Amino acid sequence: MANASLRKRIWGWFFFDWASQPYNTLLITFIFAPYITELLGDGTAAQSAWGFGIGAAGIVIALLAPVLGALADTGGNRLRWIWLFSVMYVVGAAGLWSAAPGDYNLVLILSFFAIGMIGMEFATTFTNSMLPDLGPPEQIGRISGNGWAFGYLGGLVALVIMLLFFAENSATGRTLIGMEPVLGLDPEAREGTRFVGPLTAIWFIVFMIPFFLFVRDPKSATAPKGAVKKALTDLKSTLWHLPQDRSLFAYLGSAMFYRDALNGMYAFGGIYAAGVLGWSVQNVGIFGIIAIITGAIAAWLGGMADSRFGPKPVIVSCILALTAMAVAIVLISRDAMFGVPLPEGSTLPDIAFYIIGAVIGAAGGVIQSASRTMMVRQANPARMTEAFGLYALSGKATSFLAPLLIGVTTYATGSQQLGVSPVIGLFLIGLVLLVWVNPNGRRAAS
Repeated sequence: MANASLRKRIWGWFFFDWASQPYNTLLITFIFAPYITELLGDGTAAQSAWGFGIGAAGIVIALLAPVLGALADTGGNRLRWIWLFSVMYVVGAAGLWSAAPGDYNLVLILSFFAIGMIGMEFATTFTNSMLPDLGPPEQIGRISGNGWAFGYLGGLVALVIMLLFFAENSATGRTLIGMEPVLGLDPEAREGTRFVGPLTAIWFIVFMIPFFLFVRDPKSATAPKGAVKKALTDLKSTLWHLPQDRSLFAYLGSAMFYRDALNGMYAFGGIYAAGVLGWSVQNVGIFGIIAIITGAIAAWLGGMADSRFGPKPVIVSCILALTAMAVAIVLISRDAMFGVPLPEGSTLPDIAFYIIGAVIGAAGGVIQSASRTMMVRQANPARMTEAFGLYALSGKATSFLAPLLIGVTTYATGSQQLGVSPVIGLFLIGLVLLVWVNPNGRRAAS
């Protein structure tokens, strides 16, 4: 009976990844981002605007994530916080319907996007902190990998639905299978593509039901008196003593840079493909399907590798693969590959970018799964939500860095290709910092 109850909790926890993944898949990368390029009519302007939107959300997340994590550890029920941030996720995603061609407020659109992204990131912080409660340490890597793979599958299904039935080609007004958007949505007003926001919101509402049905939090439902003060005091102490834990300190620094680089690749991938290769929303969507399939398979395999070899070698391998892909992106354009000119109309850049997307999808899924496993190893078990708040902080403290560097480099060089080159340096910094990370973290100290 206990095993059956635990299995339900694990599957309920998996469903958060399934429910929340479309925000990354449909909005940040493969549908809404390239649509912004079409909406503004200029790749450079879209890249700048997207950077500001994501950067603003990142600042809020960086400031509040560790505080909220500390408060949850001190003051109780994480589910209450997940409910709150789920509402933000839904409101933010649904609000993107307002991005109508010729009649839109860019500030309002980016504000809705930021609200939803903040909700997603904070809800993820609290659900990640539940990972150690789902099994013994030797099984955490596999559970994390399976959850990430399940989330990728959810993103894939949502993306396929979007491409087949809603997202219209700007030239023909037809979806990928040659039909007009369903539900009577007007292709001339791009209602099919704009429906990506409400669809993401509805998807989250429906598939969070198993999570709230089966996941229970052992923490107290009511915060004790003085919880806020105690949380802030404990957080101050944690930050003050953090440099003394060399392994945790180095890992948070490493994760800060390599996750920032990866998020930069995700956030600007769709805009880059639309601007440099001239891809439509549908082309980017197909690219996304390939990336998600490889990501799901790799996350499942990576979870097994994580359990067998530990998360550190898995993370190192992924950083090397992602760095190689970042270099390839800089050296591939519509006119040339790796410095070799191409004949007009060549499809080689498209094929190469599909392959690059597959590798990024695979390595990106594995590294994120292994990263949260590594965080479990490095963190104090009694302060797990606070630790994942710091983990969220490490992922967002420099969240402005990749967008800012990409924006400045793009402006300075006048090239979207060279504009993404800063992510190479960020990956390499993250790789170097891993040298000081103990693979077993607190296990080694105990």
